[in-house]
Amino acid sequence: MASAVLLLGACAGDPPPSIPAASTATPGPSTSGGVEHSANARLVANVPLSAPFDGEEAWGTDLAFQGNYAYVGNYEGFTIHDITDPAKPKVVTRVVCPGGQNDISVTGNLLFLSVDEPRDNETCQSRRGDMDAGWEGIRIFDISDKTHPRYLKSLATACGSHTHTLVPGKDAEKVYLYVSSFGPSPDSKTCKPPHDSIAIVEVPVGDPAQAKIVAQPVLFTDGDDESQPGATSGCHDITVYPEKDLAAGACLGNGILMDISDRVRPKVLQEITDTENFSVWHSATFTNDATRVIFSDELGGGIAPTCDAKTGPTRGADAVYDITGDRKLQRRGYFKIPRHQTETENCVAHNGSLIPVPGKTIMVQAWYQGGVSVIDFTDPDHPKEIAYVDRGPLTTSGEPRLGGSWSAYYYNGYIYSSDITKGLDVIAIDDPLTDPAKSVKLDKLNAQTQVSYPE
Repeated sequence: MASAVLLLGACAGDPPPSIPAASTATPGPSTSGGVEHSANARLVANVPLSAPFDGEEAWGTDLAFQGNYAYVGNYEGFTIHDITDPAKPKVVTRVVCPGGQNDISVTGNLLFLSVDEPRDNETCQSRRGDMDAGWEGIRIFDISDKTHPRYLKSLATACGSHTHTLVPGKDAEKVYLYVSSFGPSPDSKTCKPPHDSIAIVEVPVGDPAQAKIVAQPVLFTDGDDESQPGATSGCHDITVYPEKDLAAGACLGNGILMDISDRVRPKVLQEITDTENFSVWHSATFTNDATRVIFSDELGGGIAPTCDAKTGPTRGADAVYDITGDRKLQRRGYFKIPRHQTETENCVAHNGSLIPVPGKTIMVQAWYQGGVSVIDFTDPDHPKEIAYVDRGPLTTSGEPRLGGSWSAYYYNGYIYSSDITKGLDVIAIDDPLTDPAKSVKLDKLNAQTQVSYPE
């Protein structure tokens, strides 16, 4: 669940980095309605942003799914879409509740939003508040009536909540949220350094109004010293794999692997750095068998044009790591989209998820104005793109504009992309490599809460 970071070295014993050869999606490119795409993928529907989400900063953010509904975060609130017919999605409701960036997850009748900007109060009527003392954190909604979601409760968290990860409890009575945040300042009243921790929120499913912060575990020991490789001031995103009792954290200076067998006492198994290539460790995705994890680097914080020849193929990219038998991370190859973008297009690796193809590791991923890419990671040393959809630049001259695909996830036969300025895109993919996924049916998807699919 992850999200743009508007922020305006290698491990000992690792093998040499695998530099991907230039590759192109097969079969070749086509253009339909001004959208460039590989012949095996096409845009089949779009629901544009509309009032009240039609302001200059009403940017679309992350996605979650449940049954026949898609939930899309927005800096101004969130939208619920009926996707019973994916080719004809319908807006059920748009809920106004401003707060950057409204990272989103759902479970049962509950919906959670992350707020990572100070507000003058915790309600949906709030305005931007004092940078040093405003409210920011988690908001909880009851979505039992999809047409009229009901605001239930909020919890303030230290340094806000840039993203959060839904973590099922060991029984069905509780769920947890791992709250990732960063950006401490010595002058702040609510976010002082060091901030080397996450907040853990416990939510009783039967009585969510009793939700509370139950732990603030420190994950790193570098304290205030940010000069060392791997030093971090917080995590950007965490992906959990509850069946395996594992979590992978993407933090500002490094990536981590954690044991979460005790949900409120996560244990760091290893920290890794890649100071030569990775700048902002942004997100993580496990392979279905949890033998590897794919980390992404959000070089430039999501607002820079990094998909060019100058930046190269290993920066602002994905990196594949093996999880060894003793639960250590060992780097394999890198992947970056092979199409160079223009200097007006913000483009870098962003949010994605596995496409549930038995026996293979295939992932769909957003690249902002670089579009939506489908990547085969089955050979971890030589990942390759097999499909893409690219809307092209928002502008070709003058000042760059923030836009493109924030999140792209596969859900029950289609790819759904939350475009920052264009709204919800629905993409069909027809390819022998991905077609087996169409038989896998899910009843929900929070991309940072992985569940296994049949091999």
